[in-house]
Amino acid sequence: MFSGSADGHLRAYSTTDGRIIWDYDVVREFSTVNRVKANGGTINHGGVALVSGMVFATSGYNHITGTYPGNVLLAFSVE
Repeated sequence: MFSGSADGHLRAYSTTDGRIIWDYDVVREFSTVNRVKANGGTINHGGVALVSGMVFATSGYNHITGTYPGNVLLAFSVE
């Protein structure tokens, strides 16, 4: 199971015992494919999307707490 958080982490949890099996801190600047400056931030607006083995998450689009603003769509895959 994947879950974003107000502290700017995207985490994967074991569906058998609930322990964290992957944690990625998105509160930083990212290089983008279109060379537009992008920053990760709070992840609390909707959930992630799982498509063809990839995980997509918006980060920083926060309209509630404003903890960590940002403007990035992140795409994760297994290498």
